[in-house]
Amino acid sequence: MAAPEPTYSEQVLSDTKDFSLVLGGPLYQLWRRAHLSDDAYGEVQRRALVFVFITWAPLLLLSLLDGTLFGHRVAVPFARDLETHVRFLIVVPLLIYAELVVHRRMLPLARSFLDRNLIPPEAVPRFDAAVLSAKRLRNSVPAELLLLIVVYGVGVFYVWRQHTILQANTWYATPSAQGEQLSPAGAWYGYLSLPIFQFLLLRWYFRLFIWTRFLWHVSRIKLTLVPTHPDNLGGLGLLANVVDAFSVLLLAHGCMVAAMIASRVFFLGARLTDFKAEIGISVAFLLLVICGPFLMFAPELARAKRAGLREYGTLAERYVREFDSKWLRGGAPGTEPLLGSADLQSLADMGNSFAVVRSMRVVPINRDAILLLAASVLAPVIPLLLTMMPVEELLRKLIGLVF
Repeated sequence: MAAPEPTYSEQVLSDTKDFSLVLGGPLYQLWRRAHLSDDAYGEVQRRALVFVFITWAPLLLLSLLDGTLFGHRVAVPFARDLETHVRFLIVVPLLIYAELVVHRRMLPLARSFLDRNLIPPEAVPRFDAAVLSAKRLRNSVPAELLLLIVVYGVGVFYVWRQHTILQANTWYATPSAQGEQLSPAGAWYGYLSLPIFQFLLLRWYFRLFIWTRFLWHVSRIKLTLVPTHPDNLGGLGLLANVVDAFSVLLLAHGCMVAAMIASRVFFLGARLTDFKAEIGISVAFLLLVICGPFLMFAPELARAKRAGLREYGTLAERYVREFDSKWLRGGAPGTEPLLGSADLQSLADMGNSFAVVRSMRVVPINRDAILLLAASVLAPVIPLLLTMMPVEELLRKLIGLVF
């Protein structure tokens, strides 16, 4: 008799119903009150436009009034500051859009662990505690306040003012004996636009920390994996289905890398090949951040695969010996025909089941997902190849790769 499927309390089912990395926190509540979001985390275009209006449009207007939008009055006019335009016109909207993508892809995740009976009944309280803990961190007011403190205390007043601000006459600052003197556009940039950008970025890193912590807690549970599951992951294919949800986030990071390189190529005479190490390190680091947490399930998957090979190997041994004795050693009744016998189909089914166990993966990430994530980082850099060769030659090389 088959074992009865576990039943879960209404409280546990309710806790897992709205699991989301982004649907919570003070900023989300602010968006709700400002009618910039709904329960389904919609209105993403409106939020993106509002952020562009707050972070980039005032810089354009103030630099125009200050006479630093174009021309040679300053070494770096606003119109030529490529990193600033990419940061606020492309990266910030992508960071906002990534929230919607991740929210929709991850919303059914926690409930799927229960629907697939991956959590044994005795471990349901631990799983529920992991879900509730992730939600508390996501909704934490002190956490986002701490991010603001880090943004201003470290990002603005220390890193930007002391280390990353250009030591040149720019649209946002002018060097002097007393230090860098900010223009009106520079004051808006340094104390509002840049902190908003840094806060959105750090807020994403905090969410990735919550995600990693949640996966760690779940990976410590002895899951009821089934080695013959057709997803080749014992039933954990639900994790493999959410890896590429972070592709938009990685695309935003790729745009930041491309903008940094482009500024140095166009204005400092550098070559794209000078940044091979930076590009490689960026791709490797971002893949590790996104894919690394999934590796925590490798020991549990490896254990399930070893157990499956042992148990199904024993079962197959029993069956093939009985099949051999019956059909090859004279054990079959003389009146039973071999042609059309269900034993042959059962033998094939046994072989297929053992093959599924043998092909079970121990890492819940597939090659296609890794390639997609890597391509998301590298896609913004590809146009910079035009700085090294004419477009006709580049097209010939790309066509040559295909044909």
